Amino acid sequence: MKLLLTIILISSLFYSCSNLKEQTQQKPNILFIAVDDLRSELNCYGNSHIKSPNLDKLASEGFLFTNHYVNIPTCGASRQCLLTGQLPVSKAYLGNGITANTLSVQPEKEIPETFIHQLKRNGYYTVGIGKISHHPDGYVYGYLEPKSDKLELPYSWDEMLLDDKKWGSGHNAFFGYADGTNRNTLKKMVKPYECADVDDTAYVDGLTANLAIKKLGELKEKGEPFFLGVGFFKPHLPFTAPKKYWDLYNEDEIPIAPFAAIPENSSKASLHGSGEFNQYKLGEEKASLNATVSDEYARKVRHAYFACVSFVDAQIGKVLAELEKQGLAENTIVVVWGDHGWHLGDQMVWGTHTIFERALKSAFIMRVPGIKNGKTINKIVSTTDIYPTLMELCETPVNHSLDGESLTVLMKNQDDKTWRNTAYSYYRNGISVRTEDYRMMKYFKKQEPEIELYNHNTDPNETKNIAAENPEVVNKLLPVLELGNTGLYEKK
Repeated sequence: MKLLLTIILISSLFYSCSNLKEQTQQKPNILFIAVDDLRSELNCYGNSHIKSPNLDKLASEGFLFTNHYVNIPTCGASRQCLLTGQLPVSKAYLGNGITANTLSVQPEKEIPETFIHQLKRNGYYTVGIGKISHHPDGYVYGYLEPKSDKLELPYSWDEMLLDDKKWGSGHNAFFGYADGTNRNTLKKMVKPYECADVDDTAYVDGLTANLAIKKLGELKEKGEPFFLGVGFFKPHLPFTAPKKYWDLYNEDEIPIAPFAAIPENSSKASLHGSGEFNQYKLGEEKASLNATVSDEYARKVRHAYFACVSFVDAQIGKVLAELEKQGLAENTIVVVWGDHGWHLGDQMVWGTHTIFERALKSAFIMRVPGIKNGKTINKIVSTTDIYPTLMELCETPVNHSLDGESLTVLMKNQDDKTWRNTAYSYYRNGISVRTEDYRMMKYFKKQEPEIELYNHNTDPNETKNIAAENPEVVNKLLPVLELGNTGLYEKK
């Protein structure tokens, strides 16, 4: 009898452990693809001049967010908002060094450093490839320094990878050219673009795709739920891509910016002189707020950017095809997220770092297991909404406050009337709130105007500040805007 009871007990324990393992394996995996500087200028967003077949296909199978806005229009700070689900609380949080200066130096706490850390605590195996936080390979060191062993996110990763051998470091690879040179060691004596007749793996994003493909096979063998973050560098400057992607476009037919001027009733102080773009010293023309570049050069640079978009689209396609091949697609959440937009001559700016639409609006697509047909979500959403969404989809508890809201309510009903329909963004001593109809900005600086208002129903390119002639709209939106003042600026 005692032997029988022992056998029953062992069998019960074995069944319980097997059942627990099965439940763990049934948790959805996450493939999170972060793309640097990816505007929402894709074919699936209605821009037929862009060749983005793989992202278009993903959008047709999942959720396409047509009005997604980042919280800060610069790489590191935008990614900090994504990873922590928090809006900036001081001006320090607007800089690219915020993650290295805060999360990388803190001891592990009860509150997870990122949503990836939270997943890791809840049974996920976490792998990062490329740029997920600010540093291109996930380690903290200077542009011209040797790679360190200091992780930018010390508690989030089981593995952090990048194939950067050709260039010698992640920073060099990030600014790399096909021959193995880079902007850093060449002291910026380079062009802001390159069209090289090479295969995809001549550039680091091609190597990143191959690394992700290899890792998917290994993750399948592990049999654990996983988070795989894949950070592609393009279309960040320099705009470098294999010639075959340039050949997808006829440069003479490439559209220039629909509005290449300082908005009426605005100020140069609301914009900037395109310093990041101009530091590529061999560029044929320099951008400024005093005169536009020639249409010919504008088309050349936009051609380079579009080629990079098509290049990274092809790399994403390879990774998604491997996900299917490995039989993982049916239980994997796929996210494609652009860390911010980029002015391609819009408002006379070449770069990001403004609180205008072009800098803040970026691509955002999610494919969720069980959803077969794509849906377009037109409500205003924010980068900080991604953290709570993934936690809900993965049934992972969150025991601290977040500044975003789960997007699952919109996935169930894209016209949900309870959705807040606002997004807050911050930069250049200003706060911006985007609503369904308007973008309003408030600047905390000496230069006028203090308030800028743009009507997106009649002026989607933000050509004229109409704040002075619409005081009733300004007064209605000011309290909404002040809700986003997290202590960053002195309230008036």
